[in-house]
Amino acid sequence: MLKTRLHKNFDTGDFKVGATTLKQLLWYFTDLLFFKSRVMPFSSVLVALLRLFGAKIGKDVRIKPGIHVKYPWKLEIGNYSWLADCYIENLERVIIGENCCISQQAVLITGNHNFSSTNFNLMVAPIILEEGAWIGATAKVCPGVTLCSHAVLTMGSVATQTLMAYSIYQGNPAVKIKDRVIKS
Repeated sequence: MLKTRLHKNFDTGDFKVGATTLKQLLWYFTDLLFFKSRVMPFSSVLVALLRLFGAKIGKDVRIKPGIHVKYPWKLEIGNYSWLADCYIENLERVIIGENCCISQQAVLITGNHNFSSTNFNLMVAPIILEEGAWIGATAKVCPGVTLCSHAVLTMGSVATQTLMAYSIYQGNPAVKIKDRVIKS
């Protein structure tokens, strides 16, 4: 049995929050009041608040109450996308293309820790959803994953690697189960 001594503080490397302490504090309270509390039912207000804090959001985007966004200034959402009460822990950029759907309680996580290091080093990588991608309810997307154009991650599945275009993935870890055929 290999014994290691774990350090109290893990190594964040060159990670940068990307905002001043004041901006982070203001976002914390805005998030509590308008997003986590679910008292604001109007998507247009939630979109405006995310934009105010630096999110790049296209037109006719729908944001549902209860959404969690760690750092709005690291979020980009294309036109006509729809986000339910999902959880976006974006220590790194999260880029959501046009016509995407992120369903109820889906989780996007851009950070993890190196479990083989005694310093428990922080590792971050962006998540990219290309046009028409769909993340099903309670599905999870890991750091560094891309959902290519019109890929689907089914309900409760876990994406640990790139999902190919026009494909449907299921399971933990998610594997391709069939092609996605879109009919008019």
